[in-house]
Amino acid sequence: MDAQLFLAFGQNVKKIRLQKGLSQEELGALSDLDRTYVSGIERGKRNVSLLNIAKIAKALDVSISELVDFEVTDGN
Repeated sequence: MDAQLFLAFGQNVKKIRLQKGLSQEELGALSDLDRTYVSGIERGKRNVSLLNIAKIAKALDVSISELVDFEVTDGN
């Protein structure tokens, strides 16, 4: 379940980032996070802290609730 949750969150971040026309590097700069960390989030490899979720939401100009508004599939 954890892996699916991380991946679903990351895919949602990526979707919103692309809608905003931002690169991973630009999102990293706006959120004070390294580009490789942003990449890891989008690939579902990171367990993102609430503080970093807030930074990403602010950088993307969306609410935290919009960032966590996604469906998680069980992978089966």
